[in-house]
Amino acid sequence: MLDKLTDRLSGVIKKIRGWGSINEKNIQDALREVRLALLEADVNYKVVKRFIDEVSKEAIGEKVLKSLTPAQVFTKIVYDNLVQLLGGRARPINVSPGQFFRVLLVGLQGSGKTTTVVKMGKYLKENYHVNPLIVAADIYRPAAVKQLELLSSRIGLEVYYREGLNPVKIAEEAASYARKNNFSGLIVDTAGRLEIDDEMMNELVMIKKAIKPDEILLVADAATGQAAVSIAQGFDEKLGITGIILSRMDSDARGGAALSMAYITGKQIRFIGTGEKIADFDLFYPDRIAQRILNMGDILTLVEKVQKDIDLEEAKKLEKKLKKNKFDLEDFLQQIKKIRKMGPIEELLEMIPGFSGKLKFKIDERELKKAEAIINSMTPEERANYKIINGSRRKRIAMGSGTTVFDVNRLLNNFQQMKKMMKKMGKGGKLRSGDFSSLLGGI
Repeated sequence: MLDKLTDRLSGVIKKIRGWGSINEKNIQDALREVRLALLEADVNYKVVKRFIDEVSKEAIGEKVLKSLTPAQVFTKIVYDNLVQLLGGRARPINVSPGQFFRVLLVGLQGSGKTTTVVKMGKYLKENYHVNPLIVAADIYRPAAVKQLELLSSRIGLEVYYREGLNPVKIAEEAASYARKNNFSGLIVDTAGRLEIDDEMMNELVMIKKAIKPDEILLVADAATGQAAVSIAQGFDEKLGITGIILSRMDSDARGGAALSMAYITGKQIRFIGTGEKIADFDLFYPDRIAQRILNMGDILTLVEKVQKDIDLEEAKKLEKKLKKNKFDLEDFLQQIKKIRKMGPIEELLEMIPGFSGKLKFKIDERELKKAEAIINSMTPEERANYKIINGSRRKRIAMGSGTTVFDVNRLLNNFQQMKKMMKKMGKGGKLRSGDFSSLLGGI
């Protein structure tokens, strides 16, 4: 999401860095381009005006014009104001181990609310070490309860639902059930509507009175458009929301309107949904999002992803193997699994400073699955020593993996290239630009 905004803003910054000198006219021209970029990304016009006014106030003055590094100072001003626009700082959810919590999720129909309930349940379970009860209070949408039960069962969470009861009673009884059965708290899924209406809001107000939630979070589709702001204002006026969750941040829509919500409503964006998987759910960091929008990368998130999915002891063992050039196909298979677990490779590369928009080759996730299937069809001996894989073995491997001999040959050739590159790195050699794409192509 926001790729076009990133391209436009990073282009402006690049242009400024290329200027021999900087003056008030240059800055005004740059700010005009920034304004257009924000408006084209669907950022609310009031937000754009405030942003440009603040940047202009700081940029057109001695701070930039008399600086020895004016481009860097201007970039810092844009970055700081972008962080403030997005909410200033990350604000974790109000959940403490040992203290019973109640989280109420609200939103329009189709905003991804039910999936977000489960994503939040997994997030709290893993990051706060709590055991939340999932409450199915959406009794109107066909199969809503079944969807909640199916998704929750995958991550070991229990769903509370009582047929024949209204949503208020379900939420009320769920709170009592959760306390009696030693749950840490509850996350309530509520019914959405196609538009904000009195009946819907009155029901939510009654649920709020019944369970007295610690958090009331509005789930909003990041691709909603300008209507996102008025939706947030409507829910806030009736319920007093404590924050916003942006779903579908992986969408290719412009998305700027959703990022206007924090400024217009004064309510922090707390979390973002970054994909279809239950694990694709993260705390919203204004500074990291601002870095990515300005093509500065997001190294902290990348490091966190790697630390979460890679065991340090395993990494040390792998390092020793690489140094001794003993990296085999079994090791290769384990690395493929780890990479797939961390998410799309393109997403990981986008977190590297200056890499946004520079990926000149497409990494097909299906190739990862195919490579995994091919190696799984090999014997332990073949994985340990790829050189014994002759013509007849290649045919057997292809048949067992549902691929072709050509696919097997390509994987083995790429694996050999990887070993050569790793040997070069182990001896302190440098990779050429073409080697990087070959390395990923081998995966």
